[in-house]
Amino acid sequence: MIVIGSGFGGLALAIRLQSASVATTIVEARDQPGGRAYAWKRGGYTFDAGPTVITDPACLEELWALSGGCLADDVTLLPVSPFYRLIWNDGTRFDYSNVDTELDLQIARLSPADVAGYARFLEYSRSVYEEGYLKLGTVPFLDFTSMLKAAPALVRHGAWRSVYSVVSSFVQNEKLRQALSFHTLLVGGNPMQTSSIYALIHQLEKQGGVWFAKGGTNALVSGMVALFERLGGTLLLDEKVACITHKGKQVTGVETASGKVLKSEMVASNGDLVHSYGLIEGSHYAAAKVRSLRRKRFSPSLFVVHFGLDGSFPGIAHHSILFSDRYGSLLKDIYKHGKLAEDPSIYLHHPSVTDPDMAPAGKSTFYALAPVPHMGRAPVDWAVEGQRYCDVVLGRICDLLIPDLHERLETCFHYTPQNFHDDLGAHLGSAFSLEPVLTQSAWLRGHNRDDHFSNLYFVGAGTHPGAGIPGVVGSAKATASLIV
Repeated sequence: MIVIGSGFGGLALAIRLQSASVATTIVEARDQPGGRAYAWKRGGYTFDAGPTVITDPACLEELWALSGGCLADDVTLLPVSPFYRLIWNDGTRFDYSNVDTELDLQIARLSPADVAGYARFLEYSRSVYEEGYLKLGTVPFLDFTSMLKAAPALVRHGAWRSVYSVVSSFVQNEKLRQALSFHTLLVGGNPMQTSSIYALIHQLEKQGGVWFAKGGTNALVSGMVALFERLGGTLLLDEKVACITHKGKQVTGVETASGKVLKSEMVASNGDLVHSYGLIEGSHYAAAKVRSLRRKRFSPSLFVVHFGLDGSFPGIAHHSILFSDRYGSLLKDIYKHGKLAEDPSIYLHHPSVTDPDMAPAGKSTFYALAPVPHMGRAPVDWAVEGQRYCDVVLGRICDLLIPDLHERLETCFHYTPQNFHDDLGAHLGSAFSLEPVLTQSAWLRGHNRDDHFSNLYFVGAGTHPGAGIPGVVGSAKATASLIV
């Protein structure tokens, strides 16, 4: 078996296959594994490139348990509390945590009438979690009939409504509505349009907590690689796949840019869907598939500023959300109008407050992430615009949290939609593949097994159930069930 790409989805699939005695080789284009979970080390600072919120650690534990091991053999997970600190421009702060009494007190300070509404929302979240995640999260949808079987449950939970709409039916305070709906942005979804089924994220966090891997998210990648290689798997780095070879309705292997020819009875791609089908040269079917995929709606991209500061900041949470004064109109700028906001909402990651080894002694590691339109909606020249927008993002943090940021700044660099496109082959520079709307979910999303090439498989954010670590690890379980 050949797996293209060593992101979380590709690694989870490869571990499952190798655990089932399916000899597996991962072919990775970059110099280190991880895909979006890449990492940089600069001047003693460790900077995670992508996902930093780890939920449902049980889905990771399961990978080690397949061969009688334990996640803790290779990875140390540290609890994060509060899960998120939410900050608005007027000074309002709200710590979203797993301590019910504290959470109820904070809700009461914002809006006493919404305490009961929040409890009802959590019950709704529990229900969609059981239906959408536990029952369907690792099930491959190979035909429309399989989706019809799930339809009654989706109808019962009002899946056609948006997360924001459902949240608004439970709580009236606008800040609480933002606090309970922003999570879909972490998987590329617009809270105003993403199906209410994604409210399950709240229950996912309540059930399993929010965690951080000691050493950074890429340390989790390293642990997965160690497990995979102990099981006898092979990881090839710096080997960019140039084409997927095929004959008739079967793929036959891959060829790399360096000239390697790897034959295999089966191929799975953890890469971008458009890019992956584009690797199948000389196939009218694959060319038509590329054209079809390009007509779909893709998630926005991200602008990420990585920076290291002199000093420690115990008062800044591990995860902070800095809200713009605009919510709905900002989302329209990102998802519909293709406007680069001068007042972005920002996810601020501060890992050194949980794991001081992420920075040199007495210093702090951060990254600030702002959702931005993908390159098809906003054709920005990021080589020109990048530094200016870096200043916009850092300016927001100066205004709200660290007034002397520039005086403390020791290292700083940014990552743009163009980088997502160039480094990861991401169509339009999308950070999360297909947008998670109802019309692009389950069978209507990328299939775990191709409809034409019977031995070609897919795993990752573009497939069911979608982006996020639990999502792509779940997709690996679905895909592995078809192969094994």
